[in-house]
Amino acid sequence: MTDAAPTPPSTSAGTPPGTVRVVTVAYNPGEELARFLESLTAATTRTPVVVIADNGTEHERVRQLAERYGARVVSDGTNRGYGAGANLAARDLDEDWLVVANPDIVWQPGSLDVLIEAGRAEPRAGCLGPRLLNADGSVYPSGRALPSLISGTGHAVLGRIWPNNPFSAAYHGTNAGDADATRAVGWLSGACLLLPAAAWRRLGGFDEGYFMFFEDVDLGARVGRAGWLNVQVPEAVVFHEQGASWKSRPEHMIRAHHASARRYISASHPALWQAPVRWAVSAGLKVREEIAVRASRRD
Repeated sequence: MTDAAPTPPSTSAGTPPGTVRVVTVAYNPGEELARFLESLTAATTRTPVVVIADNGTEHERVRQLAERYGARVVSDGTNRGYGAGANLAARDLDEDWLVVANPDIVWQPGSLDVLIEAGRAEPRAGCLGPRLLNADGSVYPSGRALPSLISGTGHAVLGRIWPNNPFSAAYHGTNAGDADATRAVGWLSGACLLLPAAAWRRLGGFDEGYFMFFEDVDLGARVGRAGWLNVQVPEAVVFHEQGASWKSRPEHMIRAHHASARRYISASHPALWQAPVRWAVSAGLKVREEIAVRASRRD
C-alpha cells in the first residue's frame, strides 16, 4: 500500500482547532446511551456532529435521546453489525476528525480535546485511542500488539487459566514500558477511536466482513500497513461500562467473537505454508467457543 500520511487539519488561531464527527452504534440501548451523550458535552469545547447508527428495534428510545442531545439517527432497518453501522454513520464525512465509540462509553471532562490535540501533535497518527477504564477504575488493555499465530494461540489457550502468561502479557502490551506515556501500539480497541478524516476515507472505514469484534484489529493492521501509527494517549481517559450486550445475548456474542477471530487469522496469515497452523488455530478456537457457550448456558 502506498498511502501517504494524512495531513493534519488546518486551524485558525484563537479558535478550537478542527471539526469532529462522533459516531456510535446502538442496539436497543438502555441508560448507557444517555450517559454517553451527556458526558460527551463536557469532553470537548467543540460542538461535535453526533450520528447514531440504530441497529436495533427500539427506534423510539434512540430517536428521543437523539432529539434531546441534538444527534442524528441513521438506519437501514437491519442489524448491520458494529463496523458496518459505524461506516453508515460516517458516510459523507466532511469533518476534520472522526470518533467511533461504543454507546457504553462515559467520557471524562476534556478527554476528546486531549485526543484531538495529541493527533495534531503527531501528524503520523492514523488512529488514536484513550486510556479505557473499567467501571471499577481498573485499566482495560486497549492498546495491544497485533496477534500472530503463536502469540494469539498462546493468549487464547492460556489467557483464562494463567492471566499473566508471557503470550497474554505481550499481546496486552503490559511489558511495553511506561504505561502513562503516549506510545505507538499495534492496534486500539474499537470501543473508542479517533481518526483524521483523511485516514478514515483512505482506508475505507471498517471491513464490513466482520459483523462484530476484530474489525478494530483489522483496522489497526491496515493503519500500520499504510505507514501510519496507532497511538494510545493515556492522558485522555474514558470509562467503558461494558457488559450489557454480552449479558443479554451471551451465546450470540461468543459465537460472533470466535467467528471474527477465525476470519482475522485466515485473512492475516494467507500463505500456503501457514495453512496447517491456520487449521490448527481455527480448530482450537472452535473448541474454545463451544466451551465458552456451554459455560454461558450454565450461568
